[in-house]
Amino acid sequence: MASSAQEACRWTVTALSRYTPATISVLLQVHDRLRCVAATGAWQVFATVPPETGIVGRVYATGAAAVVPDVTADPDYLPIRPDVTAELCVPVLDRSGRAIGVLDLQWSGPVDLEPWRETAQRLAARLGARIVALGGPPAESRSEKLLRHAAAVSSAPTEWDLMGAASCAAREVSTLSTAVLLIAGPEGALLGPSPLVPGELETRIRAELTEAGPAALGRMLDRAHRYGAGYTLGEADQPPTEDYRPLTRAGVRTLVAVPVGPVDAGGVLLVADERLLRPDPTTVSLMELLAGQAWTSLDRLRTLARLREQASSDPLTGLRHTGPFGQRIAAATPGRTALLAIDVDGFKTVNDTYGHQAGDRVLVGLARALEGALRHGDELYRIGGDEFVAVIEVSRPEEAVRIAERLTEAARRTGRTISVGVALPRPGESPDLTLRRADQALYAVKRQGRDGVHLAAA
Repeated sequence: MASSAQEACRWTVTALSRYTPATISVLLQVHDRLRCVAATGAWQVFATVPPETGIVGRVYATGAAAVVPDVTADPDYLPIRPDVTAELCVPVLDRSGRAIGVLDLQWSGPVDLEPWRETAQRLAARLGARIVALGGPPAESRSEKLLRHAAAVSSAPTEWDLMGAASCAAREVSTLSTAVLLIAGPEGALLGPSPLVPGELETRIRAELTEAGPAALGRMLDRAHRYGAGYTLGEADQPPTEDYRPLTRAGVRTLVAVPVGPVDAGGVLLVADERLLRPDPTTVSLMELLAGQAWTSLDRLRTLARLREQASSDPLTGLRHTGPFGQRIAAATPGRTALLAIDVDGFKTVNDTYGHQAGDRVLVGLARALEGALRHGDELYRIGGDEFVAVIEVSRPEEAVRIAERLTEAARRTGRTISVGVALPRPGESPDLTLRRADQALYAVKRQGRDGVHLAAA
């Protein structure tokens, strides 16, 4: 007579409790967990259990009943009452014999388990048949889905992973087929990642948005932040808003659009379907919660990235400094990785004569000039007040000298001069010793009158 799986489980537990003082529970598979659907006789129950945890998880995984006369001897026992002595757990099966849950009984006094085993298995069989007739175990609610996905969004290691997790969550929670995330970037709105195998509608949407260009994406983003979340009513023959023309050209007939983050740096979450459906306000509310969680996580990732950059970069010039430099030279290749030790000629005079602010401007200007003179892939570090080191890959020492000379020319164009010492690591030589030889070559230039390059002996 039960009209739902939950009701069938509750009646089973209630009926059993009339004949035994056992702690009784029914756990059914809901998504990737065993969820307690009905229980009695316990001060506390485990609401959700991983599929292979405890005696209940073992029975679910194997499909075989467990008769445990002494729970203290079974390492899988999950303690729900301190006085429990024995446990009987039987699988709840569907028509094919696959476990869809378990019926669990626990006693705190003497009990003959074998007769109860037969009774429990007969009840579990009838319960399984009724659950199947009612459509199977209860589905995970949309709120539960959102909470599960929120954990994945929060733990995403990169912005790209986070946007992908948010899109996946939007599709599953809304039950619409497609979700696309637009995030504001320095050159306009940016399309978030697509699944490994995007559906046909998503492919068409992405093609139309790409063809529409940054201005059209910006209008969608602006509309969402100006007016708030919006959704279609699933009514036929209603003209779409002009800003969403690229979506309707792609075949979108149902749309939920939710702003993400602040207007100047956030974005918009577009959840769509080519079917003519009727989203409800609850769907929009869930999408707003998801958008809030996604932005919080995205902002956290960006803050951490800024902190890492600040920790590894010189705040004045923006160049990387000693920490990353030590890691880089530790990976130097003998005979190919050249270290160029660079010192600004007469820099102390600038500070003493014009002040430290003028000295800072000189350093920033030189840093930009030296970066511009290096090749793509070459790296420049600031390791002291007026001391820089370039790490470059070359095929022979003469190539390193030519690049060092380019740096001296770039410095002269700023009105300053530099002295450069060049050294290539020897086989078995430590990076510190290579840098010391580059420094010695630099001081050789200083002794010879500055504004030049010297190559350390191989």
